[in-house]
Amino acid sequence: MNSNSQANNQATAAQSTLSHLDNDGDITMVDVSGKTATTREASAAGQVRFPNEIYQQIKAADGMTKKGSITQTAHIAGIMAAKRTHDLIPLCHPLPLDKIGLTFEYDDACNSITVSATVKVTHKTGVEMEALTAVSVACLTIYDMTKAISHDIVIDNVHLLKKTGGKSDYSHA
Repeated sequence: MNSNSQANNQATAAQSTLSHLDNDGDITMVDVSGKTATTREASAAGQVRFPNEIYQQIKAADGMTKKGSITQTAHIAGIMAAKRTHDLIPLCHPLPLDKIGLTFEYDDACNSITVSATVKVTHKTGVEMEALTAVSVACLTIYDMTKAISHDIVIDNVHLLKKTGGKSDYSHA
């Protein structure tokens, strides 16, 4: 088998496992019409890391800036983002979300704020993207709220923690 044939076979194999590509390799929205609605939940997390002196300043002020509370503003932003995921990410289904929860923890060892989100729905498709979007936008909001103090801020390690419901469960090791 020549290298072109191998590449074509690998591309075909990848297409068959990617849910947003049909057999011809064309982009498609997943058809969930035949699925049964079940309770599905996903949790995600990410970090916003600061230089030590900036982190200490933010923590000493209990997250208050001239713009207001960092975590309260990020909390609202994360909820709004989860609800609008289908507007932000092509091919995501609009979902009637049942629950969106966010938490914020100061981590002195990493000079960071850890953002976690849990999203729940009873529907035919999962909410991983909604949980990841909530975390991402909450982290971006923290950046926006603190960029006047420093631009040496890093958003890091945004990832899925777990998902339940649907045909398979997942838990980050």
